Amino acid sequence: MPALKPTDFFARITWLGQVTGTGKSIRSVPAEALDLDFSGVPADRHAGLTRPSCSRVTSQHPRGTEIRNARQISMVSAEEMAEIAARMDLDRLAPEWLGATVIVEGLPDFSHVPPSSRLQGPDGVTVVVDMENRPCSLPAREIEADHPGLGKRFKSAAQGRRGVTVWVERPGRLALGDVLRLHIPHQPVWACLDEARRD
Repeated sequence: MPALKPTDFFARITWLGQVTGTGKSIRSVPAEALDLDFSGVPADRHAGLTRPSCSRVTSQHPRGTEIRNARQISMVSAEEMAEIAARMDLDRLAPEWLGATVIVEGLPDFSHVPPSSRLQGPDGVTVVVDMENRPCSLPAREIEADHPGLGKRFKSAAQGRRGVTVWVERPGRLALGDVLRLHIPHQPVWACLDEARRD
């Protein structure tokens, strides 16, 4: 029996980009298409089969420990970006400020799709959802540079709307306008989840 269920939920790619710069900036550069390999987007700063651990996993690994890279690509939904912008009193939230790789539309509650879900493109290219991405101060700094005084609003406005991080399961090409199909684990929610999350 297959472990993953194809669903009738789809996401259309509306923006693509990559972070190619060095230094502290996380700004993405727009692209018409991206060719993914097992490391992610080869020219992107976040590409690689492994990465140094960061603040998100300090409960598991000392900072800087080499770990598997499940954060190769940052995906965000256009709908959630519009919500963030409205909460920040911005006309729009530019994908570049977020260091985004892929912006999609059409998939509701995108930031909370189940971990281990797959998004599969027309040529079979497949990425695996690691987990919800947490808002941090890096996009706030990019926003502040263009809209002084507003960057500090990002973290609270983006809570629960920051998208997901994914890694490449099957290489292939992503292009503007491509439609990705959501496949979810054929598994119920863990019965002890609420108990495990208690402080």
